[in-house]
Amino acid sequence: MNKKTRHEPHEEHADESWLLPYADLLTLLLALFIVMYAMSAIDSKKFEEMSEAFNSAFTTGNGVLSFNSALPSDKNMDKGKKDSHENILNNADKQKQKSQLAKQEQEDMEKLKKQLDQYINNNGLTNLLNTKLNQSQLTITISDTALFASGSAVVKPESKQLAIAISNMLQQFPTYNVVVSGHTDNVPISNSEYASNWDLSSDRALHFMKILLQNPNLDPEKFTSTAYGEYHPIASNVTEEGRAINRRVEVSILRKYTDVTQETSVKTK
Repeated sequence: MNKKTRHEPHEEHADESWLLPYADLLTLLLALFIVMYAMSAIDSKKFEEMSEAFNSAFTTGNGVLSFNSALPSDKNMDKGKKDSHENILNNADKQKQKSQLAKQEQEDMEKLKKQLDQYINNNGLTNLLNTKLNQSQLTITISDTALFASGSAVVKPESKQLAIAISNMLQQFPTYNVVVSGHTDNVPISNSEYASNWDLSSDRALHFMKILLQNPNLDPEKFTSTAYGEYHPIASNVTEEGRAINRRVEVSILRKYTDVTQETSVKTK
């Protein structure tokens, strides 16, 4: 009797095709975590290199890591830094230039004041003229008695030399704006020529400015005349002495740079 060959039953193998998508999913998850880590480090260059590497590995059209446009490139970052640096340098240069111009202006004002003070002392005019330099202007104050007869705006013939002397000093600094202003006391004018102190102060400023501008080296565009009447007193109008101080003509040489580091104030002579 033939022995029948006994065969062990074959084991049934389970379907393992699910491993492929599972492995792909794990790979994508790993890539995602690597990308998130790279983004947290904010290293755009490394992130770009990593993105290119993964896009090469997963050649399925546009790569899943194509986020280059979301981050600034090194080239753009370098350009921004360069522009910022240039702006800082330009601002520093402008500030330095402005400081130098303000320094030169201060020297100009001090030089002109010194010349005026010397002229006043040499001609015995200390009771009629004075100068004052502050942060906004250099002011020459001239008493009305040094220039005009009472109630008149016509400059005395003997006083024209004073205007000529001032104009000769001003011509050394032709770029500065000059304001000539007329002032009176508060006593109402009482003559047929002028209806008010406004009119008198206006004519006095204008007439004196015209004598200054007889100097052809001065630019009329830089000059302005104005009238303040009785409304800008520098002393009390209660006393005759105070009223005499208020009757005046002022020649103001205006600064262009009022932000000098220190305000220079010179005592009134």
